[in-house]
Amino acid sequence: MSHYIRPRIDAACIFFTLALARRGSDLLLREVNRLRQAVAITKRDLPFEINAWVVLPDHLHAVWTLPAGDSDYPLRWRLIKSRFSHGLDAQPRSPSKVAQAEKGIWQRRYWDHHIRDEADYAAHLRYCWGNPVKHGLVARASDWPFSSIHRDMRFGLVEPEWAEVAGEFGE
Repeated sequence: MSHYIRPRIDAACIFFTLALARRGSDLLLREVNRLRQAVAITKRDLPFEINAWVVLPDHLHAVWTLPAGDSDYPLRWRLIKSRFSHGLDAQPRSPSKVAQAEKGIWQRRYWDHHIRDEADYAAHLRYCWGNPVKHGLVARASDWPFSSIHRDMRFGLVEPEWAEVAGEFGE
């Protein structure tokens, strides 16, 4: 079994990508309230700041900042994925997922990237906001309902004109 070593930096700001095991599924949209509840409970128990978040049909992106003295984002993701999956029917599973009593809903691993500086932070916020456009789900970032861009626009953190621009968004 592979052993991944993830950085453990207190109060880090981190970009994440998590995907469902079945790419092409729309489970995250159908169960977006279940996901919101899993995040809210986890955030209540183990606080963290959500700087950006976007939920797409089969994957999500987020930027978090952990509190001072805390570096345990893997535990938070494990709890969110577990709480989301609880009560859902198991998906077709590999023998290894059966052996580990996994439901086969999520991909085991996820991508994490520790934010290096303000430019890196801004690029990853824009990536979250623009991802629904990149995937052809909407013409404008502000048209996607499952994005923190709406909160950020209300707080004046993003130019409303930026959210209205149709275009290409990449990494």
